Amino acid sequence: MTPLETELRRIIATDGPLDVARYMALCLGHPLHGYYVARDPLGRGGDFVTAPEISQMFGELIGLAAAATWQAMGAPAPVQLIELGPGRGTLMADALRAAQIMPEFRVALAVHLVETSPRLIARQRDTLPGLDLPLVWHRDIGEVPEGPAIVIANEFFDALPVHQAVKAADGWHIRMVGVADDRLAFMVAPDPMPGFERVMPQVVHDAHVGAIFEWRDDQIMQELAQRLMRDGGAALIIDYGHTESALGDTLQAVRSHRYADPLAEPGHSDITAHVDFAALARAAGRTGARIHGPVTQGAFLSRLGIVPRAERLKAGATERQAADIDAALSRLIDPDAMGRLFKVLAITDPKLGAVPGFDT
Repeated sequence: MTPLETELRRIIATDGPLDVARYMALCLGHPLHGYYVARDPLGRGGDFVTAPEISQMFGELIGLAAAATWQAMGAPAPVQLIELGPGRGTLMADALRAAQIMPEFRVALAVHLVETSPRLIARQRDTLPGLDLPLVWHRDIGEVPEGPAIVIANEFFDALPVHQAVKAADGWHIRMVGVADDRLAFMVAPDPMPGFERVMPQVVHDAHVGAIFEWRDDQIMQELAQRLMRDGGAALIIDYGHTESALGDTLQAVRSHRYADPLAEPGHSDITAHVDFAALARAAGRTGARIHGPVTQGAFLSRLGIVPRAERLKAGATERQAADIDAALSRLIDPDAMGRLFKVLAITDPKLGAVPGFDT
């Protein structure tokens, strides 16, 4: 039994079963035993690999897109470049290197990294040393100073706690984690949630008994959109998920690059759930922000020029390096890899026109 499972059992014995969202939040962010608190999960030696770790091309193209977006904003100075959940800092390092093509953009930048993991902050400091621009770390985006901003969130929203509800004959019941037969187990609250269908998307109205619906709190998305409405700018959200709100259980755990039981050895696996991009768009749209997309990651990167970028890299590469570039390109854009499952959504203030990667 992991130290976190011991703590979870104590909480359940005292307070009763946990909402799935609270269970997920504790598994990832418990101050002593949470997954992100205790380990560096990225890379071949970790539990999963994100797009910036697959190829430098990913971060480079985002850096160039950020520079073009800054120009479209009217080239404000200073401008806050904010990354939510920066991982090892690889994306930001590649983005800033590519942004050197526009020196005036680099000069205008103040870089803000929003991160809660002490282990990952240490890795980010190692990845981003000696830059000739200010770097500041925050635990929450609300700590970032006001002003025009470009926000990047790559595989950030999938790790935010997700609520689940189960359809029964008498209505929707919140799904919970408790203890049964001396093991952590999923169960449902005994009483249905009154008025659930009135505040949820149409898809829940025709659901069959036994169906599961997932949703996340809107607060972070709304705060982000409100900031852009107030100060100007754009947010780029890249994650795996679906373009329309849908039924289904997408909660999953990953350990050592393999799927694992999300209730087994809590604190030792990454736990995520698919992102509902339609819900993100609705939350941002309620503030008056402009919505771009979502589009697939394959389409987004292709429009930014990843194929010719790969050809330029291969021109100076060895045969082995060229094969690696081709493999990375395929993994990032092919529909059977990350190209279709991953989506990209942009949120901007209404004054901005087209956003790079979304124009056909």
